[in-house]
Amino acid sequence: MSTVIKSKINKMLDKAEDPSETLEYSYAKQMELLQNVKKGVADVVTAKKRLQLQQQKLEQQVVKLDTQARQALAAGREELARTALERKQFAQTELQTLDQQVTELEAQQQGLIDKEQKLRSKLEQFRTKKEVIKAQYSAAEAQVKIGEAATGVGEEMADVGLAMQRAVDKTEGMRARASAMDELEEAGAFDDNLSLTAGQDDIDRQLHELTSGSQVDDDLAKLKAELGSGSSTPSPALEQGKPTDQPTPGGQP
Repeated sequence: MSTVIKSKINKMLDKAEDPSETLEYSYAKQMELLQNVKKGVADVVTAKKRLQLQQQKLEQQVVKLDTQARQALAAGREELARTALERKQFAQTELQTLDQQVTELEAQQQGLIDKEQKLRSKLEQFRTKKEVIKAQYSAAEAQVKIGEAATGVGEEMADVGLAMQRAVDKTEGMRARASAMDELEEAGAFDDNLSLTAGQDDIDRQLHELTSGSQVDDDLAKLKAELGSGSSTPSPALEQGKPTDQPTPGGQP
């Protein structure tokens, strides 16, 4: 689970990461480190100056105690002169300790100054390289966007391509439907009566029945006239299709 979660987080960070922002953040952190080194140098120098002031005071005290010891001895006060000399010796010991501490602080100061100079040099190189990388990344990003737009592989262009494809498909469908309607109309698949209203369909039906009835009456009358001119009502034998002994209208058997 830890590996999966870390991989998901890493993927999200990689997708959201902007190299330009990352470089600027790294540069800012190095600048902060440089400021800390400079502050350290200033603190060491301040401490050294404070010890040097104490050195000056001890040196002045040594000179003063030496003078007092001489004066006391000249006045015949040997014990007072001894005390002054003892204080002088203690001040000289402290002075030696301060000299050692000042020397150490100077070494630290010089080390910090060297580090500051190296860090400043590296920071300048990083700043130059940072600007070059940012420019290269911007150019590469622009080139990728132009390439995606030209080839249609980008997300936005893909959406545009899908919309265009849908429009083409819909247009082709409408053209196919129109062509089918034209073909069916040419083939006579559509009845003109279908375009009429319900009332007009009923009138046509009644007119058709009336025309058909009149035609039947005319045919029946014509048939009766033909039969009436030839003979009277046919015999049952004729109706049944049997031969008869009656003479034909011409007088022959």
